[in-house]
Amino acid sequence: MTDIERNGDVIELEMQWLQSVIKNRINEYFQNSDGRHPEPLPPDILESGTYYAEFLNKHELSEDERKVVLLALAPEVKPEILDVFFVHDNMDKRSFAEFGGIISKTFTGFLPTLKTAYFILGGISLGKQIRCAKVFEKGQKLFRENILKEITVTETDPGINKNLCLSDEAINAMLTGKDIEYEYSYDFPANKLETEQDWDDLVLSESTFQSLKELIAWSTHGHKLVNELNMGKNIQAGYRALFYGPSGTGKTMSAALVGKKVGKPVYRIDLSQLVSKYIGETEKNLERIFKVSGSRDWILFFDEADALFGKRTSVNSSNDRFANQETAYLLQRIETCKNMVILASNLKKNMDEAFTRRFQSIVYFPAPKKDERLQLWTNVFTNEVVLDDAIDLAKISEKYDLSGGSIVNVARYVSLMALSRDTVFITQKDLLDGIQRELTKHGRTP
Repeated sequence: MTDIERNGDVIELEMQWLQSVIKNRINEYFQNSDGRHPEPLPPDILESGTYYAEFLNKHELSEDERKVVLLALAPEVKPEILDVFFVHDNMDKRSFAEFGGIISKTFTGFLPTLKTAYFILGGISLGKQIRCAKVFEKGQKLFRENILKEITVTETDPGINKNLCLSDEAINAMLTGKDIEYEYSYDFPANKLETEQDWDDLVLSESTFQSLKELIAWSTHGHKLVNELNMGKNIQAGYRALFYGPSGTGKTMSAALVGKKVGKPVYRIDLSQLVSKYIGETEKNLERIFKVSGSRDWILFFDEADALFGKRTSVNSSNDRFANQETAYLLQRIETCKNMVILASNLKKNMDEAFTRRFQSIVYFPAPKKDERLQLWTNVFTNEVVLDDAIDLAKISEKYDLSGGSIVNVARYVSLMALSRDTVFITQKDLLDGIQRELTKHGRTP
């Protein structure tokens, strides 16, 4: 039997339990006998090692939360067990208002709503239903860990008419054990940051290297610090770091390599592209990222942080006020985020001092010195190219103050020039031309 088949059998047992719970509630409703029927016990499947069981164990779901998850999953895998909520009236389907539910034009089955869940959890007692409603508060696990989707209703509909829907991530995890591969979109404005380079390829100052080691230590041992050393009451959740320094000094590459070193995905959010001219859109665009990452051990890398996290403006207009509100929102979300969050800025002085106090680590990426530039020049050319004997990388490193990013740009230029001549020979003239182009681009003279 395959893992998928074993997982399916376990979900079948769970659905049978849900069916018993529903039958019990329906009997209580029609017999007006709240609490007189013994509550069906859940199947003992937590040690089965299946995808579904691992999902339950990972999120430590209570019995009530487990029922809600099954109720939301039923239309996906076993819609017929919800047909009991239907009343057939002149060939039309409808449901009792007490059971909630939605009749869709495109789906023939019963779609549960929050009211349906209230009925399953609390029975016919309004007091018990109200008590059980706490499960659905925004700060509670089902929404906090992105298990349920937040569904909006029209202004005229009551809140309990919200459709009960699992997130795509939750469905994937329960049915296949796999996570969703996220790609950049309007709803998810972040790119996965990956690199083919390794930790040994980093060329940084010793002090910068030492600072990065603290990030690696937290990623590796942070959970032990909080749980085994019982430091959770004194230490905020998550970890916040600021990378600052001139462009091209390795901030993005370092973020990618920290993730690669500790085996965690890094997602890059370019704030300069994300900050919207439309009021409130920036918060909306970012909320999806925080929501998705909240249930995953990701590293969030906010690039071009000056675009939103610079010194807050004085309030001279409504736009200033809303810009400050967006900054305050993101400050609050980052401060409460349980992930490692890295922000990159070119100038630390542009950052609000009240904000920088919230970082656990502030890492400076200075422009590379002569010896570091020589190492960068040596590393950038592969064995597949041939350098002109006239090229002296040591002298070039000493004479030209270039960042690592600029050195890569020059190497790209001279390699393309060589290939355009149908050769792999790098000439000194091309190299000097490439350096001049790079310096001019930054407003500097050779």
